[in-house]
Amino acid sequence: MRLIDEEYSRAPFYGTRRMTAYLIKQGYEVNRKRIQRLMRLMGIEALYPKKKLSTVSPEDKKYPYLLKDVAIIEPGEVWGRD
Repeated sequence: MRLIDEEYSRAPFYGTRRMTAYLIKQGYEVNRKRIQRLMRLMGIEALYPKKKLSTVSPEDKKYPYLLKDVAIIEPGEVWGRD
């Protein structure tokens, strides 16, 4: 647990898989389930992007789609640019 805590302090984005690989490289015989259990017991988890990071802000302006009801039949009838 001390080694997990030290490595977590250096790299808080390490999850159970990378932590297991790190400890195996250090010479310890551990498996992923054990690391999962110990990290859960210690109350630590990897830092990663959580859900709903790209939600629309209420103060952002929403532009309407102006060609919603237009039937575009021929080429060159509607033009667009950035």
